[in-house]
Amino acid sequence: MKISKLSIVLLGVALVAPFVMYPVLLMKILCFALFASAFNLLLGFVGLLSFGHAIFLGTGGYVTGYLVMNSGLSPLLGILAGTAAAAALGAVYGKLSVKREGIYFAMVTLALAQLMFFVFLQAPFTGGENGLQGIPRGFLFGFIDLSDNLNMYYFVLAIFLFGFWVINRTIHSPFGQVLKAIRENEPRATSLGYNVNDYKWAAFVISAALSGLAGSTKTLVFQLASLTDVHWHMSGEVVLMTLVGGMGTIFGPLVGAAAIVGLQNFLSGGELGNYVHIIMGLIFIVCVLAFRSGIVGEIQKIVKRNFS
Repeated sequence: MKISKLSIVLLGVALVAPFVMYPVLLMKILCFALFASAFNLLLGFVGLLSFGHAIFLGTGGYVTGYLVMNSGLSPLLGILAGTAAAAALGAVYGKLSVKREGIYFAMVTLALAQLMFFVFLQAPFTGGENGLQGIPRGFLFGFIDLSDNLNMYYFVLAIFLFGFWVINRTIHSPFGQVLKAIRENEPRATSLGYNVNDYKWAAFVISAALSGLAGSTKTLVFQLASLTDVHWHMSGEVVLMTLVGGMGTIFGPLVGAAAIVGLQNFLSGGELGNYVHIIMGLIFIVCVLAFRSGIVGEIQKIVKRNFS
């Protein structure tokens, strides 16, 4: 099946899904799918492992939540402001980190993220450990009531499709081809005359902005911005989603986010709720040892082996 046909099928499923499943759960999956896809742009197509990407998710959420609550900003403008704030933070953090490689890059991103975590913990406008609660969803374009879960779902779906289109367009552009070349052989890309650090920085900013877009949207969905979204645990979860779904694939992060969020939702209602993190760790170990290409990557291998 070609990607275009698969995309149409998935879009059809997404349009009818809220009539079959709980819309809030679906919105959570879409928000994390966008976050994982943004992270995958950096890890899967540039080869940069960030251990602090949750800071961009949380920054978008906090900025959007604060502005919507205190400035009377519309939900759309609030999301745009949160996305812009995450992009600006990504531009600064990117300049500080992309000159490093391997584990040093990962440690720098983690250290910078922890720095911002304590800023959000202590800053008066974030609500500290309580976070920002009761954030109003408001009205889209002044007349679409987003307090209705069905209206909110289709708004979130539109945002996800836009973000997914940006990522897909980036990957398949000449810019994206240079990113892949950097991932495969950075010295060769440098020898061809490309300023590798500038390309890495641009990819980092795009990834940060789209992560902020996911965080801003998630804040409106749950009407809450909390420290959970900026904690290093969240950075670990997005790594898990990307690896389980399939690093370096288009639909892998979507599948990984759906699998992890769905599993967390299923386990939280039973006796295993206290062992969610242990189970997630076991899944991570199995994924790394048994199928390093992830769910989508393994399916692609099987299809290629049997039909090529």
